[in-house]
Amino acid sequence: MDALFGTIDLRDLLSTHDLTDPTAPLSAPDLRLLISRLESHSLQIKSKVQSYLVSHHQDFAALFSLCNDAVSRTDRISADLTDIMRLISDSPVDAEVRGVVEEMSGKTREARVKNEILELVRIIVAINERLKGVREGVKNGRLRFAAEELRELKKALRIGDEDEREPIVYGLLRKEWQDCLEEIQELLARFMENAVRFDPESNGVRVRYQLSADGNDGVELRTVLEAMEVVGILDYGLAKVADLMIKHFIKPAVNYGSPITFVEELNQGSGKMTDALLKMVSSVDHKTEPVDGKIVYIRILQIIKFVYKSICLQNGSWVRCFGKLTWPRISELIISNFLSKVVPEDASKLPDFQKIIQHTSKFETALKEIMFISASDNKDERLSNFAENVEVHFASRKKTEILAKARNLLLQSDFAVPQEYTREGLLLKNDVHSSEQVVDLLFLSERCVVSKAASQLMKLVHQTLKDVCLSSTRVAFEFYHAARDILLLYEAVIPVKLERQLDGINQVAALMHNDCLYLSQEILGLAFEYHSDFPSAIKERAVFVDMAPRYHLMAEEILQRQIQLVILNLSEAIDGADGFQNTHQMQQFESAKFSIDQVVFILEKVHIIWEPLLLPSTYKRSMCTVLESIFSRVARDILLLDDMAAEETLQLQRLINLMLENSSSLLESLSAVNRKGKTEEHRTRSLEDLIPSLRKIRKLAELLDMPLKSITAAWESGELLVSCGFTLSEVKDFIKAIFTDSPLRKECLWRIEHVSL
Repeated sequence: MDALFGTIDLRDLLSTHDLTDPTAPLSAPDLRLLISRLESHSLQIKSKVQSYLVSHHQDFAALFSLCNDAVSRTDRISADLTDIMRLISDSPVDAEVRGVVEEMSGKTREARVKNEILELVRIIVAINERLKGVREGVKNGRLRFAAEELRELKKALRIGDEDEREPIVYGLLRKEWQDCLEEIQELLARFMENAVRFDPESNGVRVRYQLSADGNDGVELRTVLEAMEVVGILDYGLAKVADLMIKHFIKPAVNYGSPITFVEELNQGSGKMTDALLKMVSSVDHKTEPVDGKIVYIRILQIIKFVYKSICLQNGSWVRCFGKLTWPRISELIISNFLSKVVPEDASKLPDFQKIIQHTSKFETALKEIMFISASDNKDERLSNFAENVEVHFASRKKTEILAKARNLLLQSDFAVPQEYTREGLLLKNDVHSSEQVVDLLFLSERCVVSKAASQLMKLVHQTLKDVCLSSTRVAFEFYHAARDILLLYEAVIPVKLERQLDGINQVAALMHNDCLYLSQEILGLAFEYHSDFPSAIKERAVFVDMAPRYHLMAEEILQRQIQLVILNLSEAIDGADGFQNTHQMQQFESAKFSIDQVVFILEKVHIIWEPLLLPSTYKRSMCTVLESIFSRVARDILLLDDMAAEETLQLQRLINLMLENSSSLLESLSAVNRKGKTEEHRTRSLEDLIPSLRKIRKLAELLDMPLKSITAAWESGELLVSCGFTLSEVKDFIKAIFTDSPLRKECLWRIEHVSL
């Protein structure tokens, strides 16, 4: 059959095979040939089809018969459907069927919900019955049963994992469970109180193994402990026992040197252990305990083993719980009452501490064997860690002691100046140095007076650094930091302590200035003095030079603050002179004279305070600054007067001379200091070179009584400008204020203006 449906290619029926060639169109013979061949080919196809049908006649007959049967059945089904549709249209059965189906579905859902509710009710009833059973078990003394039931019910009620969508009854059941837990917890706590009691008469702790409480008799201690473990309140139940043992036994036992021993007694009845007693008795044959702590550890271990055997009944988890409750406190007591007290006070005795380290390690090993402390957690090795770090503790304690001593020195120092170094003594200036408060300044080749606090503080620093040179690396680091902290303490304590004194002009401020200068010099010398003897690890890190500039700056700040206070007081005194106006009037003259007297008094006070205490160079520099300030102020005020009567000039001259005369002792002291200068340059400089306004004020006193021509000649010679520091405007205004207008004055003023200097 496949050949019948093959395609016919017209090119096979024509003489030419290219039908697309426009130059070769089909001719009439070709078309007739084509028709003839197509008819022949059609007859062949018909013949083949007929042959095929004849050969497959049976197959086609069966196929047609099957199709006829299918059509017949289809007609019958169609007729049946027509009848059903007619019946349905006459009576609506589908609505009734749908209603029945919906009713059945509703009943099924309702039955399912009721079954679920019944199941829930059964669960709730079962839980409630079990809770009642717990209460009955608590009342009847079946504590282990009650505890296990509570543990199982905790899971069933999902305690700690509540859901807001749960039925309200679950909340009620949880509350009931909580009430049961509290009830059994209180009962177990009472049992434990009855089980372990302190007996004042025997001075011991008694453990009973047959317990009674709330009508429950004959309950064993083991049962109580098991119940507490099951419920999860073992730590709660043992907490009071732990407090009792620490208070009455551990604390006395760790007191180093206390003459006590512990005695155990066991009592049996009817073949069972009824109670155990651990009592504390005073030792009759008291001997001095060795400092290695062996006796202390034996006593504590005896107590803990009693707990292990008689209270925790050799149960590892119970004694571990007891250890967690007590070990932090026990170890702290041992450290504070024993180990810290036997830390050597001398570095040479540190090797002797090895015995204590060995006994401490053995003690903790014994505790690990009975599971009192963890064998794997190094955090529980508190005592060994402390003992093995004895060098650090030794250094830390020494550092604390050193800093406490330094602080006390600073707080107790009154910054008093020895009498021999006051104005009356001046032993320092006469090269007599009998006091410990006279110190050498290393890099200035001078000596000065310092406070006892500074002197003793540096002695403490030197002693500490000597210990650094003799100590191990870890100890040396602590001592090195202690030395630095000692030096920093002065900066932290003294300025605050002496704050009020620094606001005034007094010896304390001068002494503090010397302290800071002395400390800065000493700090610079520390590295040269000790660095070569430091342990190698300290050499790389030890630094002191960073603190020297701080104290040098403090010294300069204190000095400048004092100078400014003096200048301020002098300025306030001069302000009372009211610019030296109208001094020819008696009242104004007396007011100006009083101001000058105040100035002289302040200068003399400063002279008395500074000269004995400050370094000569510092005294000279500071006093010259003060004198320059006051002399220039007086000269400026007088030169600013725009009109002076003849009598007024004489009074002003008198005031200047009075000030210079009364300051003569001060000026002489400065001259003496200047003559003792270190270099030839310093010795050749006059006092007027150090205080430029001194020459000016002296010359001003002369000008007040000098003729006009002489003043003009002095200006022309350059004396007033170059030597005395007068300006052109000052000289002109001075002449105008003293001399009345005249041709001579005009001539002199012209000469002064046009002279070339």
